[in-house]
Amino acid sequence: MKRKYFVAIVFAVSAVVFFMSARRFFITSYATVPAGVLSLITEPGDGIAPLLAMIDGASTSVDLVMYELDDERIEAALAADEARGVAVRVILSGGYKGATSTMNASAYAFLAAHGVPVRWSPSYFSLAHEKSLVIDSSRALIMTFNLVSKYYATGRDFGIVDADRRDVAAMEDTFDADWNAKGVAGSGNDGDAGDDLVWSPGSESALLDLIASAQRSLYIYNEEMDDTDVTKALIDAAERGVTVYVDMTGAAEWKYEFAELATAGAHVRTYPDDPTAPLYIHAKMIVADDGSVTARAFVGSENFSPTSLGENRELGIVTRDQAIIAQLAKTFAADWRGATPFTL
Repeated sequence: MKRKYFVAIVFAVSAVVFFMSARRFFITSYATVPAGVLSLITEPGDGIAPLLAMIDGASTSVDLVMYELDDERIEAALAADEARGVAVRVILSGGYKGATSTMNASAYAFLAAHGVPVRWSPSYFSLAHEKSLVIDSSRALIMTFNLVSKYYATGRDFGIVDADRRDVAAMEDTFDADWNAKGVAGSGNDGDAGDDLVWSPGSESALLDLIASAQRSLYIYNEEMDDTDVTKALIDAAERGVTVYVDMTGAAEWKYEFAELATAGAHVRTYPDDPTAPLYIHAKMIVADDGSVTARAFVGSENFSPTSLGENRELGIVTRDQAIIAQLAKTFAADWRGATPFTL
């Protein structure tokens, strides 16, 4: 009897330990990448040097997905890698749903002429708007910026360097699927999302959840405000007492949405809708509850539009990394001071 009682106690204790461990895993496994695994690139300040250094430092492989490529230095670096035996693959965005486009024709021709394997993005996406780089299947860069040299000096953009093993593996799996035009399987919507990646098609729910989670504040950068659900989520946040700051390009297309947000109590400021202006807001970023232990941030290629969230190939990342969030918030605060308040 005593032995049975002892075994029962051991079993009960083991069950409690397992439950607590499992509970901790399921609560924290999303976006809990260890400190130091992620780092931030801020544009225009950091320039293209960090990305060039990643390409030049590749030992075995380079996989690049890019919406728009028009930079002779990047193209030459990719060709040099291929020439010295690095396995380079490049997916460039073609036209809408595979239609002919001249946007990347020059880059495509250069890469092909120098023996770099290059393919147009699959036609089952409206557009391949993703901007990502994977080096040696071990380190990745998730970008909000295109590789177009004429915009480097003025575009507010970010890149997240990610060395998380599961994130990189998920990006490589998805690259392989898109390289071979195997449909959207592996897009992240089937569960292969790494630790903290946000993929389109199908990214709207992740962004809505992030906005809905905010208790104190939201900082928003975006180039578009054309998704009804996102606009409503920001309005709901403002109406429940969250301080919402929206800093965007002042395009005329979004004046109605800006007015809705301002009427609900959100704070809206803008920069000129001109890529040649001293600062152009191209970044796509959400910071929820800056300064709290529960703060989270999204950085990625997704614009707030139905096409971007539901039809394009896009990639972003959600992080709890406090150092990165602090840097994002600091940049946002500086830009906020220089922006023009939206008036009804």
